[in-house]
Amino acid sequence: MRLVSFARSGAPGRALGAWETDGVLHLAHAAAILESPDSDRALLATMESLLAEWDRGLTAARDVTARARAVSAGDRATPFLKAVRFAPDDIAFLPPVAQPPAVRDFYTFETHVKNARGRRGLTVPPEWYELPVFYFSNPGSLVGHGALVPKPSWTEALDYELEIACVIGKKARNVKAEEWRSVVAGFTILNDWSARDVQRKEMAVGLGPAKGKDFATSLGPVLVTLDELEDRLVGDGRGGDARPGDRYDLAMEARVNGKTLSRSNAKEMHYTFGQMIARASADVYLFPGDVIGSGTAGNGCLLELGPEAHPWLLPGDDVTLEIQGLGTLTNRIA
Repeated sequence: MRLVSFARSGAPGRALGAWETDGVLHLAHAAAILESPDSDRALLATMESLLAEWDRGLTAARDVTARARAVSAGDRATPFLKAVRFAPDDIAFLPPVAQPPAVRDFYTFETHVKNARGRRGLTVPPEWYELPVFYFSNPGSLVGHGALVPKPSWTEALDYELEIACVIGKKARNVKAEEWRSVVAGFTILNDWSARDVQRKEMAVGLGPAKGKDFATSLGPVLVTLDELEDRLVGDGRGGDARPGDRYDLAMEARVNGKTLSRSNAKEMHYTFGQMIARASADVYLFPGDVIGSGTAGNGCLLELGPEAHPWLLPGDDVTLEIQGLGTLTNRIA
């Protein structure tokens, strides 16, 4: 499934929808009209309620979606569709999860590490090859597709970062790398906005990134369940800790004001999501709604590309990230 969190004008709070070719199906409303059990309606109220009982909730979501399609082909189609299906232009897309328990962003694309450090005359530290590392970002600063991202007044080096992320669907601890699929709800697009001048100073002190990244993180527009991406699973042929089928062959692209600046592919990750989840869950719990980012794709930010490719971002710039199978995530700098 392709799930979205959205809001409608005049309607309070967040709603959960299923993205379809002809619009977004309001799952809770559809469940009510179709007289689904109250327990199913409660599960389908928001992404958070769905994630709290992921297996049962996903089954309910699929059932309601299938029944809605059947009704849409019958005599009740017109009034039913008006009540439960909305055009993308008639809703505001919200981050798939509102305020995750944790946002962990890893550092897994070797090309990005080499390029970003090379710009500063540095090499890849040998420790990077020993284990996947991450930092904690701000769960309270997520923004959705189409939202404005205000440029902080204290930076002159605003940058985007092209990333793929997964959302955890079950409480879990000490997850084995080969069992990662059992705890993941799905994948989405992540833009880890970065104030490079501030980040540089923070990390020179020996801490961070912190304020250089905590002001905004874009997420969305959809959460795509694993079954939708099965045909894109590949091995990397490198052996070692990598297992066949642990990487996704998904083209990744970033555009600024319509011009393509970054191209990459999710299969180029040095560490797999299995390895990242195993590391993140070692001796601690992961919780439903936790976000785990891949880190920047190779050539996936202005820091890597340099001023010859594009200057730092300014108010009025439109930034679009696109990942094959996951859609497009667009924001304007305000």
